Amino acid sequence: MPIEKRWEVKPLGEKATVEQIASSLHIAPVLANLLVQRGIDTLEKAHKFFNPQLADLHDPFLMKDMDRAVERIEQAVERGEKIMVYGDYDVDGTTAVALMYKFLRLIGHRNLMFYIPDRYTEGYGISVRGIDIAAHKGVKLVIALDCGIKAVEKVDYARTKGVDFIICDHHLPAEEIPRAVAVLDPKRTDCTYPFDELSGCGVGFKLVQAYAQKHNIPFSSIEPLLDLLVVSIASDIVSLTDENRILAHYGLRRLNNSPSEGLSSIIRICNLTEHDITIDDIVFKIGPRINAAGRMRVAENDDYDVPSGGYAAVKLLVEGNEAAAHEFGGMIDEFNQERKSIDRSVTQEAHDYVESHPEIKQRKSTVIYNPKWMKGIVGIVASRLIETYYRPTVVLTKSNGFVTGSARSIPGFDLYQAVESCADILENFGGHMYAAGLTLREEKVEEFTRRFNDYVEANIDPQILIPQVDIDSELTFSDITPDFYASLNRFQPFGPGNNSPVFASRRVINNGDAKLVGAELEHLRMDLMQSERPNTRIQTIAFQQPTHYEWVRSGRPIDICYQIVENRYRGKVSMQLRIKDIKRTE
Repeated sequence: MPIEKRWEVKPLGEKATVEQIASSLHIAPVLANLLVQRGIDTLEKAHKFFNPQLADLHDPFLMKDMDRAVERIEQAVERGEKIMVYGDYDVDGTTAVALMYKFLRLIGHRNLMFYIPDRYTEGYGISVRGIDIAAHKGVKLVIALDCGIKAVEKVDYARTKGVDFIICDHHLPAEEIPRAVAVLDPKRTDCTYPFDELSGCGVGFKLVQAYAQKHNIPFSSIEPLLDLLVVSIASDIVSLTDENRILAHYGLRRLNNSPSEGLSSIIRICNLTEHDITIDDIVFKIGPRINAAGRMRVAENDDYDVPSGGYAAVKLLVEGNEAAAHEFGGMIDEFNQERKSIDRSVTQEAHDYVESHPEIKQRKSTVIYNPKWMKGIVGIVASRLIETYYRPTVVLTKSNGFVTGSARSIPGFDLYQAVESCADILENFGGHMYAAGLTLREEKVEEFTRRFNDYVEANIDPQILIPQVDIDSELTFSDITPDFYASLNRFQPFGPGNNSPVFASRRVINNGDAKLVGAELEHLRMDLMQSERPNTRIQTIAFQQPTHYEWVRSGRPIDICYQIVENRYRGKVSMQLRIKDIKRTE
């Protein structure tokens, strides 16, 4: 049975404000109320929300150390120094590296290389091997993206090798900031930049924007890079508000109209050429394929030129030749197929392990360890376990002589603090409120498990262990008109801070055409209508909710909460309700 969820309907916005916005913008009061709920409570804010403008991006020089970063790149370009663009192996890191690399080529610098550390032999962040390779190759400047904010010792080590660092990161810093030439991170406590929710690629783009601004390079010259940036914004699940909303809006336009060859090859592989690509398409189709490369092992070799899995992703993203991009795209897709196969089998093993250990099932958190599991997919497995057990989860495996793992949380619980409470027995850790990575010695696994579970037990509010569905508004089916749907689409792009609205409708029924679909008949597809309005019939899909089939098919009423989405099937496009939860009513 699915986990029982509680529904929380958000309070209505201030009536006069809602009425004024609805009247002025000619939209339904329900949609005006959505704006007010999201803090868009004036006509000026509403206009900016519905009409994002690149002119409203913040001045990049407001970010601490930006002037120093630009000056050091100027120096490297002037002297013809070799630059290494270095980044993490996930989507945010690889898109950031591709973006910076393409920009440096755009301004005419050719003495450069890029580097992605291997997840299995080097781990996350700046690695000694990466620095040694930089020194060996004659690199004088490393631009590190989506990592480096805690690399104090590594940056010091690089200096002894004659290698300078510019760090572009968006993760939480420790008390000590690395002694790099420049450290760009809007989350620095001494940085007054007005928006601190940029992705790692976003911080890199601000550096690009600053350099272009200083050198009178028109924004139109760097705008083609926004297709990479929107992929990072969507995949890294950062807030889709403020600057990110503007960048994502124009990034989607670029991705749909004139994507780079690398992204174009992935778009074709994902069969996304027949409709406008959305944030969801990036999150569920494009992003996982790029991510898969960094999750795969490569042959261990001491040769300086052996690339990591993530290297292949960047190679694809910077490729300008269509045929070569197609070849790299196929390789990336193979990585993804392999990743999905491993993901399924390890997820099943993890579920079986939890089910066979009642003492784990009874806790308010899950910590499991298997030294044979693949390091690259433990984060995915942690997320899958949360779907079933809904509680903070850590999945650990063994890699490169250490136990390493990924932690994931549920809304309302600060996972980073839970991991940080065990810092004295960890070799390394990092992350944020809802996701973290950690490394420890094998003999500390038992103690970590006990202490993490104890921390969660003592600090979690039992109420948040019951999944909550936040409902923006209640609707009748007759409210859902073509005009309503068209206006709703203007709220896109959807994401954190501007989630796709969730609506609820009461006492809806099916006339007997409900059917179970999917490879394992795990999804429920049905047309629904409200009994008092039989003409308002709407197509719906309820993923992973087969247990309601008999009840619904019998014509008994249900309450539903849902998102209104576009359904594409065999070339036909229709409106559909994607049901998040069903409650049976009498």
